[in-house]
Amino acid sequence: MSSRKVIKVVAAVIRRDGKVFATQRGYGDYRDWWEFPGGKVEEGETPEEALVREIHEELDADITVDEYITTVEYDYPDFHLSMDCYWCSLKTEHLALLEHEAAKWLSIDDLDQVNWLPADVLAVNAIRLS
Repeated sequence: MSSRKVIKVVAAVIRRDGKVFATQRGYGDYRDWWEFPGGKVEEGETPEEALVREIHEELDADITVDEYITTVEYDYPDFHLSMDCYWCSLKTEHLALLEHEAAKWLSIDDLDQVNWLPADVLAVNAIRLS
């Protein structure tokens, strides 16, 4: 890998009743594209701590981090993304979209119904195999 900027993020693959939760971006270069919720790991945080914090900030939801799925490595034009993906569960039914414009629960068979961000496509492929 070159000396490109590396951004370390975490993604929550929240599952309930055989479906996973997908969110649609409402901002930036990839506005309207779909992703798993999550965000950057801050200094001194474990990936699991970052996930709990990010999901609380983005969705006003409390989760448990259940199981590691995969780490996706993807080169975007301006940076390299390293994304740890985890199966997660909601502690309660409460979810609020504080940063995304839309969201939906998708069955594994319906994952191709949305336009995933490039790195999230790799996560989707790993989910199908897990």
